[in-house]
Amino acid sequence: MRLGDPANPSRNEIWAVGGGKGGTGKSFLSANLGIALSHRGKRVLLIDADLGCANLHTCLGIDYPEATLSDLLKGRIKRIEQAIVPTGIPNVGLISGAQDILEVANPKHAQKERLLRQIQGLDIEYIILDLGAGTSFNILDFFLIADQGILAVLPEPTSIENVYRFIKSVFYRRFRKVAKEDAVKEMIALAMDQKNEFGIKTPYDLIEQVARMDPGVGEQLKKEMYSLRPKLVVNQVRSKDDITLGFSMRSSCAKYFGITVEYVGYVEHDDHVWQATKRRRPLLTEYPASNAARGIEKVAAHLADHEQLTIDYLVGTALRR
Repeated sequence: MRLGDPANPSRNEIWAVGGGKGGTGKSFLSANLGIALSHRGKRVLLIDADLGCANLHTCLGIDYPEATLSDLLKGRIKRIEQAIVPTGIPNVGLISGAQDILEVANPKHAQKERLLRQIQGLDIEYIILDLGAGTSFNILDFFLIADQGILAVLPEPTSIENVYRFIKSVFYRRFRKVAKEDAVKEMIALAMDQKNEFGIKTPYDLIEQVARMDPGVGEQLKKEMYSLRPKLVVNQVRSKDDITLGFSMRSSCAKYFGITVEYVGYVEHDDHVWQATKRRRPLLTEYPASNAARGIEKVAAHLADHEQLTIDYLVGTALRR
């Protein structure tokens, strides 16, 4: 999935946690997925890629660090490694984002590209990017450098709608980055307007329209579409119907968008989550035996082992009620 690797990339795997809507548990998932990986003996770096409203440090129970991505973007530090701080959790480090600084929340293109290259060049086994809300180009570009793009969704209509919108935005952004011809770029820009004159509603519609203009470019975009395989995690699950939402969304993306989305697990609604949050402690540290913690451990295992969730898994681990 990764786009734009540096010339001499280090051996690492980048996970990005997004989904468009705020409040879906992206920071919660990022922090605890990182801890789950550390339980598997991996070295992990958590990066708060929310450049305007960083809060990942709070999920980990530490104060706002002195050195952050803000200092890197503003030139106060030269290398991203200088912003790494310990979390108190073995094998887990943190780089915090920025808080309420307009020019940092909207970095210049050259600043952003330099930041992306430095992240990709880090010599750490696993890097987890906690993305902000929305579908800005900055957020989409962070998502696109990941080896595993993870979508957090709640079983409620607004969250589901936002995830679909985020998926489409990711594909259009990817297409625009790889397209060379001005006419194709213009077509992609038009497609992002749902009321466009060509009636383009999905990435597949866009590819068909581009293929009429240039079959070769259409084929290239089709390959790009097949290479992107976002991963879906359903958070705050309360029922078996909530669990099956992931399978329904996977089927809908394939049927209506022509997009492959993999369902990698779910996290139960669990009072231990808000209790840990209130204490400013990660769930997997505070309540490792809770149902939600076990769900996160399973999600991390599926992602790390590159396994796809199956119906057999669903039947075998249905909610105990």
